Amino acid sequence: MSDSTASLRRKIGGAGDLQSVVRTMKAVAASSIGQYEKSVSALADYYRAVELGLGACFRESALTLAIPERQEQRDVGAIGAVVFGSDQGLVGQFNEVVADYAVKTLAALSGKAEVWAVGERVHERLTSAGLPPIGLFTVPNSVKAITPLVGQIQIESEARRAKAKYTRLYVFHNRPRSEAIYEPVSQRLLPFDALWQQGLAKVRWPTGNLPEIMCGGTATLRALIREYLFISLFRACAESLASENASRLAAMQRAEKNIDDLLEDLNRTFHRLRQGGIDEELFDVISGFEALSEKKKAPSGSHRDRA
Repeated sequence: MSDSTASLRRKIGGAGDLQSVVRTMKAVAASSIGQYEKSVSALADYYRAVELGLGACFRESALTLAIPERQEQRDVGAIGAVVFGSDQGLVGQFNEVVADYAVKTLAALSGKAEVWAVGERVHERLTSAGLPPIGLFTVPNSVKAITPLVGQIQIESEARRAKAKYTRLYVFHNRPRSEAIYEPVSQRLLPFDALWQQGLAKVRWPTGNLPEIMCGGTATLRALIREYLFISLFRACAESLASENASRLAAMQRAEKNIDDLLEDLNRTFHRLRQGGIDEELFDVISGFEALSEKKKAPSGSHRDRA
């Protein structure tokens, strides 16, 4: 009996410690979601400014005609892809969802794919799916760490593109949703879609002063394209991190519920065993008392018989 109650005490204590860890991870995940969502919202004005600059460049007929290629030329050649995942576990099917989506999407496109993985877990998933990445980046642990990561991705991807290793660049990541935790999405970053360029060229300038392109149209356009790629990769990374923490929060909520149920069962079993032990001890005391009482009564009865 004592061994059983002692074992239950240890299990209850271990479950309580694990519950504290889970609650801490829940709090960290909840706070992280907010900062990454705010970073995405903060990009809106900057992204709008870059779009206006690109639209001004596209409005110049010479540049507009120089950049778009024929659609069949834009959809051939090798493909570069960046897949955002996680370095840590406890995120449910987060990495499996985005990796499987990337594999299926790239398989439907013509051309060989070169993939960079952001996160060890998604790197493993892509490798096991038959699409081993050519590079691995560490997942940032804060909003400030996103900028250096995006810079590294831009440098490496541009170096490969300059060597004609690929002609198209895609990004894959999980995006938060209101009605669900997240969903996998993709975006073609390069080359630009012709309809998208035409749409930007038709956007009206917000002020009465017409824009003037400085330092030559081509140089300005290239600078704006780099900024556009930076914003797109930054937003993809921030949305992926928000989704990762949302997935971790949901996993911790499920774990906390399971721990609560386990603690309830353990405490119920412990109290039942403890009450059983107390009842058994009471029965022993009562039985001993009754036996002692009978023993004390026996001598007095035999003395009266001899008299």
